[in-house]
Amino acid sequence: MRNLYIFILLCLVIPGLSGCARIELASHFGKKLAGSSVPSKGYYKVGSPYVINGKRYYPSVDYGYNKTGIASWYGPNFHGKSTANGEIFDQNELTAAHKTLPLPSIVRVTNLENGKSIVARVNDRGPYAHGRIIDMSKRSAELLGFKNQGTAKVRVQVLEPESRMVAKVAQNGQDTGGMEVAMNRPNYKSPSPAAYQKTVSPQVKPARYQTASLQTDKPRVIPGHKKSGQFYPDPMIAEQAVKPTQIYVQMASFSTRESAMKFSSVLREQGYAPALIQPANVNGENYYRVRFRAETIANADELLDRVLRDGHSRAIIIVD
Repeated sequence: MRNLYIFILLCLVIPGLSGCARIELASHFGKKLAGSSVPSKGYYKVGSPYVINGKRYYPSVDYGYNKTGIASWYGPNFHGKSTANGEIFDQNELTAAHKTLPLPSIVRVTNLENGKSIVARVNDRGPYAHGRIIDMSKRSAELLGFKNQGTAKVRVQVLEPESRMVAKVAQNGQDTGGMEVAMNRPNYKSPSPAAYQKTVSPQVKPARYQTASLQTDKPRVIPGHKKSGQFYPDPMIAEQAVKPTQIYVQMASFSTRESAMKFSSVLREQGYAPALIQPANVNGENYYRVRFRAETIANADELLDRVLRDGHSRAIIIVD
């Protein structure tokens, strides 16, 4: 009976969701809850600025987030532990950790080395080592094809309608776990504004209404597998054409070329090789970025460690 309640609440809270996606979500929730004895419901969280290893991070709502960088993954050591928004971390689900995005958020992560792409739900904070941009669950890393190598160059894009939708669901006190599954299906349709612009009080309808709703549509089976009695979905993996990318350690960014050249000269005096000065236009503003090119992720990690030890706290790893 609890599974029926979950389905009805999902339909009430996200009325703009397509019928097909509703069915897949309901099917997934039924299988997930039936095989799980540990509650994993989290809550909506943006959070206040915080400091990790001397660096301050500023969580914020950013529906235009679209960045490239290095992804890592985490799993066994955190499996079964609480995430930053109170869920129970499951390394086999399609989730991720990010330093500043709201929890939960929905992102599309694309491996820029092989073109594989998935939709994941951000429900945790991190990563904080070596300037990583996102930390994927073990299952997500497997699907993206970088679990064995440990890291990959990726693009992370916030999906605004989906992120607004899961935020509304979480704010209404409902579990968002598994909602990303239907979003990976090839026939999934993005929610309409009604799914996240209306605040609906979650109320359970009479049993006859629940039964009628479930009989209206016939649930389809989601491909997946079971492990220790738990159902894990096997979502469709999208593949996109990707262009070659380069890894940089960006030391700083200036509004004038003269300032960038002066800083580059300071770096040479400190024993560094000549830096690249690359112009960029961001929202109509011109900037000049001082960067070092790195051949591999490992090279970038070593260089970043060195410049941070030398006091260049603004240095970051960039994929461009």
